[in-house]
Amino acid sequence: MIEWLTFALLFAGAFFVLVSGIGVIRLPDLFLRMAAITQATTLGVGAIFLAVAIFFDDAGSTGRALAAVVFLFITSPISAHAIGRAAYHSGVALWSGTVLDELKGKGARRRTVQAK
Repeated sequence: MIEWLTFALLFAGAFFVLVSGIGVIRLPDLFLRMAAITQATTLGVGAIFLAVAIFFDDAGSTGRALAAVVFLFITSPISAHAIGRAAYHSGVALWSGTVLDELKGKGARRRTVQAK
């Protein structure tokens, strides 16, 4: 039973990492790519670490894997937010299909950089 649960978590983790990689290639701008990377990779790597914690059934491995999952779930969204905010304020062009810019007129002035 442990092997099947480990397999399912590893498969789910690999699937989320694959979806994240496809999102990096297919999505049109930096901000959408960062959302794909943050969400799918956090779930993917988190599932892989949980599979490691279940498969190696000792306190040391389980503790390290769970600590890594907690660290990943805390730091990944915060760092993506900080990088996205810095990119926005430094003038990275938004996708032409962007409908709503909620940060427009708030905070630091936004420099415009033309997309190539």
